[in-house]
Amino acid sequence: MSKKTNIESKILEFAYALFLEKGYKNTTMDDIAQSLGMSKKTLYKYYPGKMELLSAAFEVLKLKITAKVEGILDNRYLPFPLKLKSTLTVMATHLAPINPELLEELREHAPEVWKELKNYINESAYLRFHQLISQGVTLGLVNTNVNINLVVMMYAAAVQSLLDPKFIHQFPESIQKGMKIPPADIYDQATTIIYNGILTEEARNEFANA
Repeated sequence: MSKKTNIESKILEFAYALFLEKGYKNTTMDDIAQSLGMSKKTLYKYYPGKMELLSAAFEVLKLKITAKVEGILDNRYLPFPLKLKSTLTVMATHLAPINPELLEELREHAPEVWKELKNYINESAYLRFHQLISQGVTLGLVNTNVNINLVVMMYAAAVQSLLDPKFIHQFPESIQKGMKIPPADIYDQATTIIYNGILTEEARNEFANA
């Protein structure tokens, strides 16, 4: 890695951390330069503005998710259940820190970045997820009666809803307050509910025979 590339990576790392912490509007180029211990003049040599930094930071995020998910799918030594769990964990780990407030700012102030992130999740991440579920069917570990496209769409709908502040805000205040749990826990529980259900083993047996 060249010195220039190394500096750019460090800038994006610090900028992304500030966007997560303070939001897009409340983060300034001065803040980013100060956190890096460099002058704003030097920062502008690498990135012409805050929007370019935001866009580049999310490109890095997408590349990280892609590399990790592809590595899991291509690993012949990982059993399917571990592949499934690991893939969902990667998605949750990288998407959960993006709080609803930042996403609302993206939608309002950086619509292109918002659109590209949603398109990536829909077209790239979920295509790989579809590939993984198909592997499970081939291995006899996923029920063949289950529609794979429906499984993928249900997971996508859950993730997108949790990423969408407008979806959350349509619920009564009492329910919104009940969702005041760490984003990582939300993703983990959503995954567990979709793939394990909400019923105990005894209740599942009764439900199946009802």
